[in-house]
Amino acid sequence: MKKEKEGSLLLGVVALLAVIIIVALVGILALEPEKIQVQGEAEAAEYRVSGKVPGRVEMYLFEEGEQVRKGDTLVIIYSPEVEAKKDQALAARRMAEAVNDKAKNGAQPEQIEGAYELYQKALAGEEIYRKSYERVQRLFEKGVVSEQKRDEVEAQYKAASATVKAAKSQYDMALSGARSEDKEAARAQVARVDGMLKELAAAEAERYLLSPCDGEVSECFPKVGELVGQGSPVMAILDLTDVWFTFSVREDMLDGFRKGSQIDVRIPALGEDKTFPVVVTYIKAMGTYATWRTTKQNGGYDVRTFDVKCRPVTPIDGLRPGMTALVMEKK
Repeated sequence: MKKEKEGSLLLGVVALLAVIIIVALVGILALEPEKIQVQGEAEAAEYRVSGKVPGRVEMYLFEEGEQVRKGDTLVIIYSPEVEAKKDQALAARRMAEAVNDKAKNGAQPEQIEGAYELYQKALAGEEIYRKSYERVQRLFEKGVVSEQKRDEVEAQYKAASATVKAAKSQYDMALSGARSEDKEAARAQVARVDGMLKELAAAEAERYLLSPCDGEVSECFPKVGELVGQGSPVMAILDLTDVWFTFSVREDMLDGFRKGSQIDVRIPALGEDKTFPVVVTYIKAMGTYATWRTTKQNGGYDVRTFDVKCRPVTPIDGLRPGMTALVMEKK
């Protein structure tokens, strides 16, 4: 009977110790800090391909999802306005060249010969009036002719001399060609038209939209045949070598997100048990719309939200923009 009592007592002590141990374990687990999961997503650099020339989409050379290389021709734009301006500029170039050649080559041989004949005629007329003036002057000195007659002959002689000078100027101009100012103006006109042609050549090149980087075509905006304006995006290219993760983190949880620190992220799309090391590169407070407002009148405070960006330490195979990224952070 005594032994039975001792056995019951021992059993009670063991049961009490078991209860105490269980309660202690529950307390330890309850006191352990709760882990909070911070969720973000992967992003990648995206380039919008657009042109300076308005027109219609004539042809896409790559489709969505295809890989492209930097400098590849992606889209061809049809622009009839550029073609029309090019034809106008070519016509103006031919006209400017003709004016320049005329100024450079001078007068035609027939024009030079005609000017020379007029010059010789003027010289012959001057010679006749000079002799007439000399005879009348001698007669005037002898008192044979009146002073009025002498003045009339003298005026005719001076007019003949002026005609000689004018004819000589015309002849010299025909020999030397256009004035230096006219030649310079003709050359400037040619240069101006050449500038127009260079501008149109640049516009012509803008009809062919090139890839700004190696990447993947993520989206084509207008359809073939649709009108696109100047600077309107036509295609988007993703640069999958320039990726990062973006998290929205409350400031009371920022302790684990110091700039330059390395953390591990889990990407469910690439495996539930895999983690990938990333480095925090950017931290910036978000707008007031992302502030957590306190509900307590005393002892509480508003909590700001920060935009945190992290970049992978090494390239992550299979990572795509939009994939969810998770970070486990202590509360």
